[in-house]
Amino acid sequence: MLTESGADFMIHGVYKFSLMGKEIWITTTTVSTWVVCIILIVFAIFARKTILNASDVPGPFQNILEIMVEGLEGMTQGVLGDNAYRFINYIGTIFLFILLSNLSGLLGMRNPTADYGVTFLLGIFTFIIVQYQGLKNRKLKHFTSLFEPLPLLFPINIIGEFANPLSISLRLFANLLSGVIMLGLWYGMMPILLKIGLPAFLHIYCDVFSGCIQTYVFCMLTMVYIGDKLE
Repeated sequence: MLTESGADFMIHGVYKFSLMGKEIWITTTTVSTWVVCIILIVFAIFARKTILNASDVPGPFQNILEIMVEGLEGMTQGVLGDNAYRFINYIGTIFLFILLSNLSGLLGMRNPTADYGVTFLLGIFTFIIVQYQGLKNRKLKHFTSLFEPLPLLFPINIIGEFANPLSISLRLFANLLSGVIMLGLWYGMMPILLKIGLPAFLHIYCDVFSGCIQTYVFCMLTMVYIGDKLE
C-alpha cells in the first residue's frame, strides 16, 4: 500500500487466483510467512542432523543449539515447573516463528506478525491449548470456576477467557505494525540524506529490540495461561 505522501507499508498483492468463484490474493505477508517457514524447516533439518551426530567436542552450530535448548528449558520450567516438558515443543516452535517473523523486517520483508490474521491464529492456537488443558486437568471445575467467587461474576469470567487470546494477539500485532508504519513513514517522507544510516537505529528498536521483547511476552503469557489450568 503506497500512500499519497510516498510512504510504503509493504502491503501489496503479489498474485491473484480464483477458487470456487472467489478471488484470492497472495500478498507480501503470505510470501514473508512462506520464507520464514522455509528458513525454520531448513534450520530444523540441520539441527536434527547435528544432534544425531553430536560429538564430545561440539562445533559452533551445536553450541548454539545447546544454548537455545538450555534457555528454552529454563524459561518454560520457570513458569510451568515439572510440566514444562509437555509444552516445550509448542513454546519453542512459536518462539522461533514469532522471533524470525519479527526480525524479517531486517531482510526487507513485510513482517508476518504485522498482519492481524497471523497473530490472531497464534492466539487461537493458544486458546485451544489452554481450554483443552483446563478440561483435561480440572474436569468439571473448569466450568464451575467461572462462577467463582460469586455467580454474578460469570459474565466477567467468561469474557476474561475469550479476552486472553485477543489481548496477546493484539499486543503482538499492534507493536509490530507500529514499527512498520514508523519505518514506512520515515522512508517515504524524509529527504534522501536522512534515509542513509539513521534508519538503522529505527530498525534496531522496531525490529530487534521490540521484536525480541514481544516474542518473549507472547510466550510468557501463553505459559501463564496454560499454567493457570494445570493446578
